[in-house]
Amino acid sequence: MATFTYQAVTEAGSTVSGTLEAESADEARMILVQRGLLPSKVTKGEDAGSGNLLTRVTQKMSTVSVPELILFTKQFRTMFNAGLSIIALLDVLEQQTSNPKLKAAVVEIGQDIKQGASLYNAFAKHDGIFSHLYCSMLRAGEISGTLPEVLDRLIYLIEHEHKVTKQIKSALTYPIIVIIMLVGAFLFLLTFVIPAFVTTFEKAKIDLPLPTKICIVMYKLLDQYWPIMVVAIVGVLVAIFLYLRTESGKLVRDRMLLNLPLVGPVFKKGAMARFASIFSLLQSSGVSVLESVGIISNTIGNAAISLEFDTLREKLQEGRGISGPLRQSRNFTPMIINMIAIGEETGELDAMMREMAKHYDYEVEYQVQRMSELIGPILIVALAGVVGFFAAAILFPIFDLTKMAK
Repeated sequence: MATFTYQAVTEAGSTVSGTLEAESADEARMILVQRGLLPSKVTKGEDAGSGNLLTRVTQKMSTVSVPELILFTKQFRTMFNAGLSIIALLDVLEQQTSNPKLKAAVVEIGQDIKQGASLYNAFAKHDGIFSHLYCSMLRAGEISGTLPEVLDRLIYLIEHEHKVTKQIKSALTYPIIVIIMLVGAFLFLLTFVIPAFVTTFEKAKIDLPLPTKICIVMYKLLDQYWPIMVVAIVGVLVAIFLYLRTESGKLVRDRMLLNLPLVGPVFKKGAMARFASIFSLLQSSGVSVLESVGIISNTIGNAAISLEFDTLREKLQEGRGISGPLRQSRNFTPMIINMIAIGEETGELDAMMREMAKHYDYEVEYQVQRMSELIGPILIVALAGVVGFFAAAILFPIFDLTKMAK
């Protein structure tokens, strides 16, 4: 089996290029014809050539950023609204896309659609790029014939979630940097400052205060057993990392995040904003409540809340409404549950959820701002505590030495 590079003409008259695996050039041309392409150039490449290997490695290592996904979706929507066929617009997107991973996905999507696959099935094969929500929205738009409107809502949702994510990351960047600096300062003082006084204090045979004794013990442990401590810390971090990749680890992590002071309300209200946005989007696109709950369970981004959605879905299958089972939830706020109940009674569930999405957008911004304002003083107190601890460990014995000298 060899790799062939080809250039071919589509039914719409545009030129496409790519690679495929075949036994011979003739077989490669036949494969292209079966795909509805007219081959103009087929060139045999080296099966394990450096260029081909580099391309494959680049595709695997590259990632598709949110701005790239937003741009791709906007281009898709614009060309679809302009009347281009799916095949034709995918050919254009292939030429315009610079990301190797996204370009390869567009090529495969185009090939699958030419072979009769639906948009949903073609996009769902690339779940590393297009989320379950993204593909489900395409399916809803394809079935209902409202793909342009669905793409508009999808673009809004991706941009909205990207904005919220950036706000949360921005708010957490400063405290993380300060905490790293605190740890660095602690290790510096323990490694370079304390040792300079240890010998003097021990020779003076004075009764050392508790902070000094603690510093000396920590210094000796660090000095004598640092290789073991490094191995232990790395081992613990690796074990935690591997555990957090398991289902139970994700559940423990997300439950802890929701219950943390200051940070917990940001994550909880961010999840409520995400739920309301996605739910209103799915409802206005004609997706059933049961299917919407299944989609949200896979896209909410929090394992603890996803678990509640799995329970909710089981109760919905029994014929119950959505607001009743949600009242038993620990993570859904009374406001959003009451609004869902009103939406169910009035038949305006999507409108109610849009209002809730706007409300919780504001709540997330407020909580992020409040968290930023409160974290600053807390970190200052922590910094003062570290400095005060080492100051006490050094200065108290010095005062005792001064008294002895008198």
